[in-house]
Amino acid sequence: MGDDRVSGGDDARPVAPGDAELRALLGDVRTIAVVGLSSKPDRPSFGVARYLQEHGYRIVPVNPRETEVLGERAYGSLAELPMAVDVVDVFRRAEETPPIAADAVAIGARVLWLQAGIVSGEAQRIAEEGGLDVIMGVCIRDTHRRVDGTPRDAPSD
Repeated sequence: MGDDRVSGGDDARPVAPGDAELRALLGDVRTIAVVGLSSKPDRPSFGVARYLQEHGYRIVPVNPRETEVLGERAYGSLAELPMAVDVVDVFRRAEETPPIAADAVAIGARVLWLQAGIVSGEAQRIAEEGGLDVIMGVCIRDTHRRVDGTPRDAPSD
């Protein structure tokens, strides 16, 4: 497919519930751990996390190479988080997502969300067997904009 984040090892495809369910899910969410969040403003993870933060979500950066992003302390792994999170939003290559899915299960997250272009049948299986809802291959920012009615040209791109 040309995108090195996409899993080539299984037949996984993007997964997302309908807009009504997504609207309800995003309405219930308060805290989002963003795995792979970079402090570089030109990175997609930064723009997406900034957008989410500007829309009232608490962002928890998870990246061992960062100490702080968007005014929030960064953690090296999901296992290090001292707080509960609702969603684990992942900006990592597909082949790196199965252990992240296992960590999301271990910390009691409600949702594993693999960003646009990232799909992994193995991560999906791990998360679903652990009781998590799984959304993959779609952008959480674009989804929020669509179900919330926020214009695409809104700030934080």
